[in-house]
Amino acid sequence: MDRSAVRTAVEQAWQDSVLPSLSELVRIPAVSPAYDAGWVEAGQLDAAIEHVRDWITARGIPGAKLDVVRLPERTPVLLVDVPATGADADEQDTVLLYGHLDKQPPVGGWSEGLDPWTPVVRDGRLYGRGSVDDGYAPYAAITAIESIRAHGGAHARCVLLLETGEESGSPDMSAYLDHLADRLGAVSLVVCLDSGAADYERLWLTTSLRGDVRVGVQVRVLDGGQHSGTASGIVPSSFRIVRSLLDRIEDSATGEVLLPELNAEIPANRVEQARAAVAAVPGLIRDSIPAREGMRWVSEDEVELALNNTWRPTVSVIGAEGLPPLPDAGNVLRPSTTLALSVRTPPTTDPEVALAALREALSADVPYGAEVTFPLSDGAAGWNAPDTEPWLASALDAVSEDVFGQRWATMGLGGSIPLMGLLQGAYPDAQFVVTGALGPGSNAHVPDESLHLAFAAKITTAIAYALDAHARR
Repeated sequence: MDRSAVRTAVEQAWQDSVLPSLSELVRIPAVSPAYDAGWVEAGQLDAAIEHVRDWITARGIPGAKLDVVRLPERTPVLLVDVPATGADADEQDTVLLYGHLDKQPPVGGWSEGLDPWTPVVRDGRLYGRGSVDDGYAPYAAITAIESIRAHGGAHARCVLLLETGEESGSPDMSAYLDHLADRLGAVSLVVCLDSGAADYERLWLTTSLRGDVRVGVQVRVLDGGQHSGTASGIVPSSFRIVRSLLDRIEDSATGEVLLPELNAEIPANRVEQARAAVAAVPGLIRDSIPAREGMRWVSEDEVELALNNTWRPTVSVIGAEGLPPLPDAGNVLRPSTTLALSVRTPPTTDPEVALAALREALSADVPYGAEVTFPLSDGAAGWNAPDTEPWLASALDAVSEDVFGQRWATMGLGGSIPLMGLLQGAYPDAQFVVTGALGPGSNAHVPDESLHLAFAAKITTAIAYALDAHARR
């Protein structure tokens, strides 16, 4: 493969073809189903799929087959099947490339001149909802494949899988993996473009993702509210009870999660990788979140912060019911309090075991005999990458030297990509390249989301190197 020509072709494609089409994709308000109950009638997920399908079709890749797959009552997926180069290629040996086309809701507070559904290019970034999370992914994958084919490279059979429910937790992907198992073949390499980078100076590979267990816990003490002057001191506060229940699962002074089922031993190699990442990019963790003046982080040790965020469980209260807004808060002893908990679990923790432990801890021997129910209860597994094989490491070394000028680095992430755990279970012998353009200032899920265009082009080139190395391994 003519690497120099590949790099030039990728940069040109991003300027001439990718940016115009990706900008139009930003305009499509393809909000994920968890945030749009009327998504079927709105048709925006379908519009996003059709827009990307039209762009890929227009590329004219020889032998490529495009199919929109729809299972009943589930979000659609776009499947792009590109045959391997070379007449003697094993058509069962498959590279699975993954991205998603659904988006987070727009939210308010965008900066002047910016809007979630209006693409704006400013200072080398494309602003707009879905630009970096994860609208650029199909463009990067297809452009990498095209550049290989045009400049003497090789690739195995490539299947691009684009879902439309990732921001809702990928609830449909287990069913789709079962449904598509025969069509996917023997997956030996997974490329995920929905992850992040700690800086824009080097290629970053994600080596682990935490799981996410969500529980809604309601404590009820009355059938209806009572005047606080009449009932307080007689009826226990539902908030006080739920507060005491939370103390069973989390040390409120330190944030340590107390249930052994939610903890896991941190592998030695992940500890060393955290140290190496912090050494390579001082401030990697501390500077990743805007600090409020006077606020201190959980630890002064940045390696400990990295491990807290990637391998240790945490509890966050992400929602509440039964608490009126301040202007409406009368002197009422409320009948119930409901809290929504998000528990980030270590990559190797079984979510079903974690859920069962949480429910038991929160419902056993409840003070005063108050009623505890669970209106919400679900979980997704984390993911821990297999060791990198020599052929892949060599490709990463090459692209680091040719494109980034810095050695590639690894990092765990505190968030989740639910499909990665499912894919590792389905293809335990596959290699994983989990990377992406979600770097500093990309603002996924919040106002001013943006894609660093030059870095996205470099990521595209890195995928081309990896695909070519995989075909020649």
